[in-house]
Amino acid sequence: MADRAARRRPPAVTVEVRGLRKSFGRVAALDDVSLAVGDGEFIALLGPSGSGKTSLLRMLAGLESPDAGQIVFNGQAMNGVPARKRGIGFVFQSYALFRHMTVARNVAFGLAVQPRAQRPAPAEIARRVQSLLDLMEIGDLAARYPDQISGGQRQRVALARALATEPRLLLLDEPFGALDAKVRKHLRIWLRGLHDRLGLTSIFVTHDQGEAMEMADRVAVMRAGRIEQVDTPDRLYAHPANAFVHEFLGESIRFDCVVQDGIARIAEVPLARIATECSPGPALALIRPHDIDILPSPGPARVTGVRTAGATRHVGVAIGAKVFDIVQPMSAWTPMVGESYELGMLRVQVYLSGDDGDQASEDMSAI
Repeated sequence: MADRAARRRPPAVTVEVRGLRKSFGRVAALDDVSLAVGDGEFIALLGPSGSGKTSLLRMLAGLESPDAGQIVFNGQAMNGVPARKRGIGFVFQSYALFRHMTVARNVAFGLAVQPRAQRPAPAEIARRVQSLLDLMEIGDLAARYPDQISGGQRQRVALARALATEPRLLLLDEPFGALDAKVRKHLRIWLRGLHDRLGLTSIFVTHDQGEAMEMADRVAVMRAGRIEQVDTPDRLYAHPANAFVHEFLGESIRFDCVVQDGIARIAEVPLARIATECSPGPALALIRPHDIDILPSPGPARVTGVRTAGATRHVGVAIGAKVFDIVQPMSAWTPMVGESYELGMLRVQVYLSGDDGDQASEDMSAI
């Protein structure tokens, strides 16, 4: 029955957001946000609390109205269209299940409250509910109540309920936030597989970088009501548009530097000379822990500790008051704790100083 449910699913939808603005009092929740989501794409909205992720999702769902801008599905303007007519499935972090209803009745709820002319027959509702529960791999839980099943199972019930009305677009607002790490890991792999099988268009809100980078086709990084960058996970990590994106996605080691004649120089690492297209003056040099190396020659970096972690070695380093970790492959030579060495910078990205929103230079290696 699960295969039949997947085959019955209607075509997915393209989504366009054009110049969306929304303020709550003096606070700008969204500030000129534009985004295009392709048919069948899985997009993650990623950012810190207060960045506008949930506000954008609620406007797509029709639960909030923008102050300005357009929302378009498949070329059709959605501004003013009520939520129930947008063909959307919405999954909340809290699950929002009815505690007095069985799992089956929770899943059937969206179908049972449809207008009489659109409402499927009771036998069809029952068949569709069981088919969805089987698809969610919880077909044996139909008669239980929400407080009789686990958090991961409740999340699957919430997904089944969102899919019961055969939405064109699935919106998920931090759906794994209440789950422990092991269950989250399992469910996000399962959810991505479900998205692919059903051919949905999905937009997923999270503040968890690992979750976004693992699940999404593309990630939109948000800050203070704006989208800072949209790209594939690999390109976001390798080519951050600005210092905020660089430091938000994974670990970064930050050095103040000065750019002159196309070269960035770091006072703490005198031998490092980094080619850059940044304008002359104060700047920031950011580097990933695995893109910096310890060279077997005397220098300013004192080794404070060495520990292994799987296939890598983490080396604690101090330069003056700055303390950070360098990640080495186990095959690299092992520096001695207490000794001081030179640093080699394999790949550095230089950004204008004083504004994390400024554009980066091209990726450059130290020369």
